Amino acid sequence: MSEGDLVARIAGSVGEVDRTAWDSVAGTGNPFMSHAFLTAMEDSGSVGPHTGWQPAPILLEDARGRLLGALPAYAKAHSQGEYVFDHAWADAYQRAGGRYYPKLQIAAPFTPATGPRILVADDKFALPLLRAAEQVVTRNGFSSAHATFIEPSRRSAFADAGWLLRNDIQFHWENRGYDSFDDFLGALSSRKRKDLRKERAAAQAGLAIRRLSGDDIQEADWDAFWVFYQDTGARKWGTPYLTREAFTLLGERMGDALMLVMAYQDGEPVAGALNFIGGTAVYGRYWGCTQDIRFLHFELCYYQAIDAAIERGLQRVEAGAQGGHKLARGYEPVQTWSAHFIADPGFRAAVDDYLAQEREGVAVDSLMLSDRTPFRKG
Repeated sequence: MSEGDLVARIAGSVGEVDRTAWDSVAGTGNPFMSHAFLTAMEDSGSVGPHTGWQPAPILLEDARGRLLGALPAYAKAHSQGEYVFDHAWADAYQRAGGRYYPKLQIAAPFTPATGPRILVADDKFALPLLRAAEQVVTRNGFSSAHATFIEPSRRSAFADAGWLLRNDIQFHWENRGYDSFDDFLGALSSRKRKDLRKERAAAQAGLAIRRLSGDDIQEADWDAFWVFYQDTGARKWGTPYLTREAFTLLGERMGDALMLVMAYQDGEPVAGALNFIGGTAVYGRYWGCTQDIRFLHFELCYYQAIDAAIERGLQRVEAGAQGGHKLARGYEPVQTWSAHFIADPGFRAAVDDYLAQEREGVAVDSLMLSDRTPFRKG
């Protein structure tokens, strides 16, 4: 597609794009849109042939080939690893005689964290990129395009382009200027404050807990964490999404943006949680263990992340998808957003009706959950 002096094209991978050019439009605040993260997914084989995630980044360039914007896009052969569930849409469309897959997914692979999806040097390039995505769908016979966990500030760009908006709920911890974890606990009701202290004490009993970043993370740490990750992945998804090599590459390429929290019993690693550090947030991603120790999941995934956010002066902790149990531990309901381009007009109308009903349910859930936070009232 060309429009004036603009040219949109599909690259075979993010790795084909100059790192400095990509990061200049992606920005530095969100680790999952960085060239380092996305190429680690490609080079490790976590995305690519035989995974159902075929990289197809859409690039917008000027006549000299200078990158003006990009969409981190993938041709998807299934709906796994997205965390915005459209399986019912796929079933309905296929029962009606349509072919739902392949579809175009604009996302950070396997990552339910809100962040940039329209990567542009200037906002005026947002609409040409979305139109390019629509052309990829229609010219290749795809059913749809989906941009998941979009920035709230970009909702209007998608809506103005005619994409359908969908919302859901996650649980995030917000830093209200706390000086310490005890300072945060002081904002909770007395009963909840006691509960969290008891949980932390029980989880830490007999264990040594360390936070590792950068060069402190060794291959032996990744070997141990790989065992933890496989156990959790096998129970949740059947097959873990990331390969073992992905963790080595992430450590090599963006180690300073990682925080690996490890628990040791008698010097042996028994559990771990991997976090990514962004410009304003700690992002909890993966967890696993070889021993079932009460409350250890909460300690490594939630409380250690809160500690780190307070120490680093970060605004929030995003601890991943789902998990109503986070509510009792100071994580509050926050709406997340996705945007959807449906090529078939009839199917689009059906999805639009579905989303209108779904939004009503999400609104009710959000109000109910907001009333159940553990913070002191009044």
